[in-house]
Amino acid sequence: MRYPLANSAWDEAEIAAIHRVIDSGMYSMNGRVAEFERAFADYTGSRYCVMVNSGSSANLLMVAALRYRKENPLLPGAEVIVPAVSWSTTYSPLYQYGLKLRFVDIDPDTLNYDLAALEAALTPETRAIMAVNLLGNPNDFSRIRSIVGGRPITLIEDNCESMGAVFAGRQAGTFGAMGSFSAFFSHHISTMEGGMIVTDDEELHHILLCLRAHGWTRNLPKENRVTSPKSDDSFTESFRFVLPGYNVRPLEMSGAIGLEQIGKLPMIIRERRANAARFLDLVSDYPFIRPQTEIGQSSWFGFSMVIERESGLTRPALLASLAQSGVEVRPIVAGNFAKNEVVRYFDHTIHGSLAVADEIDRNGLFIGNHHYPLGDELAALREALDRVRR
Repeated sequence: MRYPLANSAWDEAEIAAIHRVIDSGMYSMNGRVAEFERAFADYTGSRYCVMVNSGSSANLLMVAALRYRKENPLLPGAEVIVPAVSWSTTYSPLYQYGLKLRFVDIDPDTLNYDLAALEAALTPETRAIMAVNLLGNPNDFSRIRSIVGGRPITLIEDNCESMGAVFAGRQAGTFGAMGSFSAFFSHHISTMEGGMIVTDDEELHHILLCLRAHGWTRNLPKENRVTSPKSDDSFTESFRFVLPGYNVRPLEMSGAIGLEQIGKLPMIIRERRANAARFLDLVSDYPFIRPQTEIGQSSWFGFSMVIERESGLTRPALLASLAQSGVEVRPIVAGNFAKNEVVRYFDHTIHGSLAVADEIDRNGLFIGNHHYPLGDELAALREALDRVRR
């Protein structure tokens, strides 16, 4: 591939970090994970961060934590608004906790919520909104706050694709009660596998700590918001289970790698944004391609391209040309997720039509972005677009 979808920002620092963990003999979650959590919380401007084994697990624990909070728990049957375009594990935790999904269409330019549709989709049963910041692009949270107003609706963010994005001077992933992040290989930073949840809510933080490891009390402070004060007898507290939890702990290696990666994150975001300016300048020469419109300061996970319907160009023709030029391509996340067979298991409704999600599903694709200047890569893209120019 002349232009791969993803690449590694690792160097000898990450390899050395792995070897330090090996030399320590402590591979399970320990001090380096805790240190990374503090560093990531500081980066996002959050009070708390909980690291887990993936962004998907981060979404699962976010939804679970809302179920077990003491005030206004998110109980089975409650309605949650979701965008029609996202990844499978945006939706699956909601199904797994017995919640009713309400699909809403997206904006054709930003690829985030169609905000007018979002406002119209709210019902008296709506108890939560899952905001998905797609491909690095934050939502317009000022407008979403205005839409929610004084309603008893909890906002949570799936920010797995948008680490480092900023809206109104604030990091994406920090506008809701909780926000999830991913550190998978193809994402802004990579800890092999890994995910994070940030929150400013102490109770949610304690619930997340409990849910992450078996539902036991071992990782909770003595005075905590989940259960009565812990016993000072460590034997008594060793196997005390208070919530229906999981084991989604990260490895100590992931925390150690994360500490190296987060130091590079400002550079990674800067280079991705510089590449985005080059990409947008390039595609301005090809009116049959519609790129994503930035909200705030996108961290540009990748570059979406939607073929304009009136152009006469077909997606198979564009895909063939991109392949010929060595440009790796994927659908825009999962396209219109409501068309997937798995949705037959969901308790769900669809607000209005999902016409834009359908368009993205038929005519959309995205290519990669990286932490270094895309010179030869964008030349390959131009070659492919020239080949199909009409």
